[in-house]
Amino acid sequence: MMQNRKGKLIVFEGIDGSGKSTQIKNIAHQLEHDGFKVITTAEPTTNPIGKTIRQIFSGKLEGDQHVIATLFAADRLDHIFHSEYGMLHLLDKGYIILCDRYYLSSLAYHSVHVPYKWVLQLNTVAMQTLKPDMHIFIDISPDESMQRIHHRNDQKELYETLENLQAVYHLYQHIVVDFKDTENIVVVDGTASKESVFDTILNHIKSIISS
Repeated sequence: MMQNRKGKLIVFEGIDGSGKSTQIKNIAHQLEHDGFKVITTAEPTTNPIGKTIRQIFSGKLEGDQHVIATLFAADRLDHIFHSEYGMLHLLDKGYIILCDRYYLSSLAYHSVHVPYKWVLQLNTVAMQTLKPDMHIFIDISPDESMQRIHHRNDQKELYETLENLQAVYHLYQHIVVDFKDTENIVVVDGTASKESVFDTILNHIKSIISS
């Protein structure tokens, strides 16, 4: 893991509809207002490998679950190491990076369909190279997730079914426990008001920015 970084990497995790995108946008705005250099990003990325993943999710391309998990791992390494948009490069420049999903998402989502240990092995390089300063898990139930997805009126993507989200949520619960001693994971109640969730997350982020 890269030590003594100038910037900070904060990752937002949670099942679909948990409010990650909204909170990232609002937190970024507040941090920029406070004078910090902020970059928001997401996985899958909008870079070449990430675009392929998004085409599979939308149904434009076919992809086996093993292929999808492998593409995510490759997209993640490109996201870390690329000389221009890579997160290591941006952290070295002192940016606070707010990332929507990272390797814990792969463990939760892909391990429903392929072996957990295999997914873990795929992501070993990422986990050893760039560990987030903080993972923020916004916790909502699968039923709440499906209600929010329905109200969005968007076309549902590959993993957005109640059965799948229940399985993913169950894995997330185990992951939060299994990684509590090696990763800085903060669990936030996603059913609270947006303002309350925002305040809670901002306080946690400020605690590591000021450290």
